[in-house]
Amino acid sequence: MAKQQVNSSDNLTQVRLDKWLWAARFYKTRAIAKTMIDGGKVFYNGQRSKSSKAVTVGDKIRIRQGFDEKEVIVTAVAERRRDATFAQTLYQETEQSIITREKTALAKKQGILLSPASDTKPDKKQRRKLREFKERI
Repeated sequence: MAKQQVNSSDNLTQVRLDKWLWAARFYKTRAIAKTMIDGGKVFYNGQRSKSSKAVTVGDKIRIRQGFDEKEVIVTAVAERRRDATFAQTLYQETEQSIITREKTALAKKQGILLSPASDTKPDKKQRRKLREFKERI
């Protein structure tokens, strides 16, 4: 006669921030999600918060992953991690966030095209010039 606990995403009204980020597949593990929250890479409603902060529907979360920064609005709450299609139903990215990410991706792509890497390593003379130039500054 053991009690059976039912945790359905329909019955939940709030869940921990680190669990939600993990369930929404922003981070691979809850430990990584907690580290990112503690490191200031995640902002909850415009403020830094703890990983135990309760997330509810309608909250705004800003997430920085590498050079990309996403701003999402929570549309559903889930405590368990499921497939990627389900994870995408948990949030909606804002229009401003999409536009900003596209602009930064284009700028990054153009920056790479404007300064291509050379095919060979610099020789001894070029290395000396580079070192002199760097030390001047």
